[in-house]
Amino acid sequence: MSDKNVFVVGLDELNRKRLEHLRGAENYRFHGVIEPSEVYDTEIFPIEDMLSRAETQLNEFHDSIDAIVGYMDFPVSTMLPLLCERFGTRSTSLESLLKCEHKYWSRCVQREVIGDYIPRFTAFDPFDSEALHKIGEEGLYFPFFVKPIKSSGSRLGFRIESPEDFEQAISRLCEDIGTISEPFNFVLDHAKLPDDVRAIDGGHCMAEEIIGGWQCTVEGYVFQGEVIPYGVVDSIRYPQVLSFFYYRYPSRLPDHIQEKMRELTRQVMKHIGYDNAAFNIEYFWDEVQDRIWLLEINTRIAQSHCDLFEKVDGVSHQQITVDLALGQLPDMPYRKGDFKVAAKFFYRVFFVDATMSRVPTEEEIDALEQAFPGTVITLQAEIGTRLSSLPEQDSYSFALAYIWMGADDDTSLEENYARLAEQLHFEFEEIIG
Repeated sequence: MSDKNVFVVGLDELNRKRLEHLRGAENYRFHGVIEPSEVYDTEIFPIEDMLSRAETQLNEFHDSIDAIVGYMDFPVSTMLPLLCERFGTRSTSLESLLKCEHKYWSRCVQREVIGDYIPRFTAFDPFDSEALHKIGEEGLYFPFFVKPIKSSGSRLGFRIESPEDFEQAISRLCEDIGTISEPFNFVLDHAKLPDDVRAIDGGHCMAEEIIGGWQCTVEGYVFQGEVIPYGVVDSIRYPQVLSFFYYRYPSRLPDHIQEKMRELTRQVMKHIGYDNAAFNIEYFWDEVQDRIWLLEINTRIAQSHCDLFEKVDGVSHQQITVDLALGQLPDMPYRKGDFKVAAKFFYRVFFVDATMSRVPTEEEIDALEQAFPGTVITLQAEIGTRLSSLPEQDSYSFALAYIWMGADDDTSLEENYARLAEQLHFEFEEIIG
């Protein structure tokens, strides 16, 4: 059997190592497309140029192109259907992908089949001086949440408690939204959109009713029309703030709540027409009202969860993405890993801004990874880094390190992280509290 050539947009060394552990990887050759720094460490996305360069690289390849995959949110996720169509590899359609990623279109489609499980919402133009008044006319009152029609991570998302909050959020949105709206509009121009959706382009924003509760992510895929949810990961936030503290797998949600989320997932993804690709859906369970809310749909596996599945189930769920792209039913093991529970922790500081004057050394990181077997630590900043320059941060804190850990139970997991975190030594100057 000849080797399969799998092209990975933004392939970095961490993901190459994960991919090499997949089942069947001895028969795959992995090739990078587009430098990882262009999709990981930047908030500038010249998507037209990136697509052109990717096409040139692929056209110059003198062997079979068997699959094109990626694990990142925008712009990678939206590039994939365009590249796959041009080179005849497997992917869901651009329109079905946009029914997930265009937040207004996605809510409209969700409302058609699971309307009781989504918040009230409306789209608005942040450059419209009457925007707040129009939001009120749609029945949305303080507090509510605003975010761009297309965002990346938690960037440019704001909880609005007052007109002053709205004014501050609009100032930031108007200043920064173009970095995503322009490349996203390029993608929209390649799709067949309903007229009411085309009128709400990437320069618009969403206002939504506040929802909350126990947050989790249902990871799933669709293979030849069959929707398969295969894992639920809890998202735990720091107390009293919106910033994530850690992701935990497997979920501790009640079984009947997890099953209802899987049922909703099958309903909405089948209605969207998504096929032959991975996805994940973020949900809330409001325990007080015993109500489930769908937060958003992502058209990829959660890269943050790769190590969690490897630790608990035995292989990264990149297995899903590669198998689907090759036209194969995913060969994902279950509970074959070295740990019963795993988490990705976010080591954060809650400054307005600061400059890094010290980060843990390679020797210190190696020592901690040895002291806590199975642990992986990746730093997100270096000496001299201005925190405000870090990409993909939320609006309230800065993540300085990601730490993946496994354990036999939740208590040991949290205690081990607390011990490790005490030994991560960062120092700052020019702190703005």
